[in-house]
Amino acid sequence: MIADIHFRHGWFFAIFLFCTAIVVANVVHYILFRVLRRKEAEGKSIGWGLQRYLSHPARAIFFLTCVLIALPTIPGLPDKLEDTLRQLCIMATIAALGWFAVGCIYVFQSATLRRYDLTAENNVRARRVHTQFQLFRRMLITFVVIIDIGALLWTFNDPRIWHYGSGLLASAGVASLILAAAAKSTAANFLAGLQIALTEPIRIDDVVVIQGEWGRIEEINSAYVVVKIWDLRRLIVPLSFFIENAFQNWTRDSSDIMGTAFLYVDYSIPVEALRQQLNTIVSASPLWDGRTCVLQVTNLSERAMEVRCLTSSRDSSESFDLRCLVREKMTEWIQQNYPNAFPITRFTALSEIAVHTSTDSNQSSAENSLSTRFSRNQ
Repeated sequence: MIADIHFRHGWFFAIFLFCTAIVVANVVHYILFRVLRRKEAEGKSIGWGLQRYLSHPARAIFFLTCVLIALPTIPGLPDKLEDTLRQLCIMATIAALGWFAVGCIYVFQSATLRRYDLTAENNVRARRVHTQFQLFRRMLITFVVIIDIGALLWTFNDPRIWHYGSGLLASAGVASLILAAAAKSTAANFLAGLQIALTEPIRIDDVVVIQGEWGRIEEINSAYVVVKIWDLRRLIVPLSFFIENAFQNWTRDSSDIMGTAFLYVDYSIPVEALRQQLNTIVSASPLWDGRTCVLQVTNLSERAMEVRCLTSSRDSSESFDLRCLVREKMTEWIQQNYPNAFPITRFTALSEIAVHTSTDSNQSSAENSLSTRFSRNQ
């Protein structure tokens, strides 16, 4: 009886439908994405980040759709106000659809990149795919945003909006000349991003040396690249730099690399003993990949000879650690077995008698010279 009285009032029925839309939207959203969250936790392929990227836009779309269905049931609502509310709901729905499309792009990327692990030992292909997807994802998102803005404009029935849009398009020819000069660096970086995606001079997690700084490619944006330096600093480099300037890429084709450690020792040390000791040190280290271990005398000077220890490793980080290990262990071995083999400076001292003899002869020569000059003056 009380329910019949309530439902006779149109406003209560509209509020009831509005509350029903909220409840139904939340219940359906909870059930669907709870299942997806469980699949992701179990590591099954159905997850793909659906709960992470699509849960919020899906809830917004479902809720707005229920509101649009319930809106005509509100009694006594003026037509102008109803049209305004409907227009706002449609615009919000289109924005939510754009949000949903962006989430779908992230889901597609997550599903595709699951097969390419950056933590693998030989991850050249994985770095290539991650880099390309990161650049193309930003382009697709930009395309979706432009389409979404266009769809928002299409929802208006006022021809004046299209008139203003036509005016903007007509003035694009004049504005493009101004924007071309103002956005020259932006356009250059955008084109550089396309070149990087296609030609692949750098990839995510590549080891590079830029202006004397050693680091890894951490992020590639539409305008710049973030390089993580070994001491945890971040080097921000424009995209155009990698097209217009030379730089070192230590993992362009593969991550394996050779490193050198130089020793400066005296000529008295036997080189063959040094070579055998280097083999002993490197063979016992897990940092060596088993390919290259060479010791050579690369230079000679008046004080010492230069010895180069050349070793190979699986990647640049292990190469750096192996080079440090070789320096430490070889120095320690020389200290223990050939302590006098480090570079020294030699001085040859004359005997005391020779020194006095040389001094007396110099004095007598000076006296004879003075007497000769005196006699000539006489």
